[in-house]
Amino acid sequence: MAGHSKWANIQHRKGRQDAKRGKIFSRLAKEITVAAKLGGGDANFNPRLRMAVDKAKAENMPNDNIDRAIKKGTGELEGVSYEEVRYEGYGPGGMPVIVDCLTDNKTRTVADVRHALSKHGGNMGTDGCVAFLFKHCGQIILEPGADEDRVMEVALEAGAEDVLANDDGSIEVLTAPNNDLATVKEALEAAGLKPVMAEITMKPLNETEVLGDDAVKFQKMLDMLDDLDDVQDVFTSAVLPE
Repeated sequence: MAGHSKWANIQHRKGRQDAKRGKIFSRLAKEITVAAKLGGGDANFNPRLRMAVDKAKAENMPNDNIDRAIKKGTGELEGVSYEEVRYEGYGPGGMPVIVDCLTDNKTRTVADVRHALSKHGGNMGTDGCVAFLFKHCGQIILEPGADEDRVMEVALEAGAEDVLANDDGSIEVLTAPNNDLATVKEALEAAGLKPVMAEITMKPLNETEVLGDDAVKFQKMLDMLDDLDDVQDVFTSAVLPE
């Protein structure tokens, strides 16, 4: 058995996303545009684009929005040029934090991220200061009640690296951060095992519960980062109370 309450954390995040539908669409469109720019506009030959489009469809993003974002990436439509940038630092209680952004103005973005961290008792670090505490991988989550033996059989045969049963009954499948994620996800779906989440992530090697004032500050810091238009993802080893 491994992990804290993955399912509760996912449900909490999903609830927050539902309340911010417009912002979610904006982030998804950015990711689709960048994926199309880097790997071409055909999702069949661009795993990153395929995952981004799948995620957009799961969020009920209109097809017109998806097509427009792809065309901006391939240059068929005029659009903003985004740059991928990662910031590393520490939140309240010294917990490691990684913030991934897509931005057209790095000066603005670094100032915004630094402010969000420092305002709540954290601080920006140097490149590489916390990345070694995380594993870059593909992560697939299946909700509690999925057949663990069947998930393991299908996932490992399709190229997964590991299958973990979490304390809350959810099942976590880990893959290499490349084509394997899409391949394993599609194999699970073909076997009737539908994941609730599939994404490239920075998975903490160890998780630590954060309680009391630090937990309150940490949540406020995460909320502030989440409100920044340039922020795509935030990863941390901190586990907050539900």
